[in-house]
Amino acid sequence: MLFLSQIIGRPVRDQAGEPLGSVADLIVAMGDPYPPVTGLVVATDRRKIFLPWRSVESLDAAGARLRVGTIDIGKFRQRPDEILLKGDLLDKQIVDIEGRKVIRVNDVRLDEVEGAFRVVAVDVGAAGLLRRLGIEGPFRTIARNLRLPVAERYIDWGDVDPLESTIAGVRLRVPHAKLAQLHPSDLASIIDQLAPKDRAGVLAALDDEAVADAMEEMEPDTQVDVLEDLDPERAADILEEMSPDDAADLVADLDQDTRDEILARMEEEEVEEVRELLGYPEDSAGGIMTTEYIALDAHLTAAEAIDRLRELEPDAETIYYVYVTDDEGRLVGVLSLRDLIVARPDTPIGDVMIREPVAVAVLADQDEVAEVVAHYNLLAVPVVDDEERLVGIVTVDDAIDTVIPTAWKKRLPRVFSR
Repeated sequence: MLFLSQIIGRPVRDQAGEPLGSVADLIVAMGDPYPPVTGLVVATDRRKIFLPWRSVESLDAAGARLRVGTIDIGKFRQRPDEILLKGDLLDKQIVDIEGRKVIRVNDVRLDEVEGAFRVVAVDVGAAGLLRRLGIEGPFRTIARNLRLPVAERYIDWGDVDPLESTIAGVRLRVPHAKLAQLHPSDLASIIDQLAPKDRAGVLAALDDEAVADAMEEMEPDTQVDVLEDLDPERAADILEEMSPDDAADLVADLDQDTRDEILARMEEEEVEEVRELLGYPEDSAGGIMTTEYIALDAHLTAAEAIDRLRELEPDAETIYYVYVTDDEGRLVGVLSLRDLIVARPDTPIGDVMIREPVAVAVLADQDEVAEVVAHYNLLAVPVVDDEERLVGIVTVDDAIDTVIPTAWKKRLPRVFSR
């Protein structure tokens, strides 16, 4: 077992033991599950040169010893399928799926396999930092005497992959499958920690729906940064996957040119919803409501209503309440999903609904909306216009935005999930 930090800066000697320079970096060729070291970058007095692995007799913490008498002193040039362990990997970021955070590579572990050194793991623990500072041994002695643990944590190289062709950072290979499985809040937190260049690689590995769900959990400034970095066509696709209220809030924060460019690429129906919501004052019920809700006719039976729900396939955010409207779209009742399920199949939903449900006016102040939601312990409150027509709903998570800071909201268990 050998660590990169134990090699960097160590002398490189020829067959006779004379120093030629020092180890500046190790080169590995990508492609294998555990990529082999294919050469050394050697710093001499005049330049950095490349030494192929076949020229190396031995490599250990004392440095490198060559098996050849002559070397090519041509300037080192990195090939597309190669990475430099120090230059491209050390101190770069990786995504820790289990810990749901972004962490830094502190060291790289190598093992000798069939005469060649291979990268087997990255060190992301405190031990790696201590090793690089040259105080790992003394610190371990002190820790042992004081019965203190020394944090050691490694991530197998089989789970690590270059983030981009430029090797600006690294990510776990498993995020291609597992990033999308994370809770949107966790995914948003990870994306927020990444540099813009690294962020692009992660977003490229996710589908539009996963990105949209994560976007809804990000801070407004991060939302804008992420969307502006995307191709306008994909930005439009992601906005279409977001709930209309969240999409409208995000569009409102964009500069006019970017807004027009993205809206021009969205489907007409989605654009109309966003523009409608943008027309309401930001601090009103209309400004925080969503137009995604379920409204049914009172003459439907419970069985017919359930069949209709199957057809609509509503999101979890909109299915806790089923609203009942008349032929003019006026709100006349509401029933919970439980009421619908336990009702006899042939019972008209008008017979089991709650009549004259609590509602708020579309121009009601958002603080008033929050008070109504809290007072009546609602998961969502319907929003009506001057003629009592149902125009949207405000869900509890949007309502509490007005009474508690966003940072605290994110610590609460989410009522809704997609």
